[in-house]
Amino acid sequence: MPDSEPLAFSTVLRTASSREHEAAEHSPFMGHLLNGRLGVDAYAELTGQLWFVYQALEGRAAELADHPVVGPLIDPALLRTAALERDLAHLLGADWRAGLAPLPATAAYAARLEELAGRWPNGYLAHHYTRYLGDLSGGQIIRGIAEKTWGFERKGAGVEFYVFADISNPAAYKRGYREKLDAAGLAMDEVERRRVVEECKRAFTLNGAVFADLDTRHPLSA
Repeated sequence: MPDSEPLAFSTVLRTASSREHEAAEHSPFMGHLLNGRLGVDAYAELTGQLWFVYQALEGRAAELADHPVVGPLIDPALLRTAALERDLAHLLGADWRAGLAPLPATAAYAARLEELAGRWPNGYLAHHYTRYLGDLSGGQIIRGIAEKTWGFERKGAGVEFYVFADISNPAAYKRGYREKLDAAGLAMDEVERRRVVEECKRAFTLNGAVFADLDTRHPLSA
């Protein structure tokens, strides 16, 4: 019998990291936030922590645009830092930077992103995938709940982070992204693919650690 067709790399990443993904997705903090049990201050702090993450993720993205493996996935339409800054100005006021500091888990997450962008771009790819495809997928659920819970104008200030204005068809974009991710996987040997899979798991774990830090800052009353 002929050998079965190997799994697409995007499928390998998704299935291999499913446990870590689910753990982060079902963190107490996100559960309470999405159930409307936390106030807008918790949402604002989440937004502030994401700003540190995306500064690190996007800080060297332009330098990676010519990388043979990562380059095809670098797209200005995905960039979120400016949108986060507009959201923070709306949520916290014009002086939103004053007093904003990364939580320990956020600082560790950002440090890992900066390290990978400079030292191991293939590993950076794992984080690029988990962040942006997550924003284009489950992030849209967060946007809808935030609009409803705190009265933000639809796709307006406060939720701009989740609005990809330059992507007219998110479903088609995600398909194209996965195709590029599959091509990136073909450009690696098996050892490197396994390393990237492990980094993908780590990406979700780092994200979950940020949620855990936020949970300690926004505990529910007994």
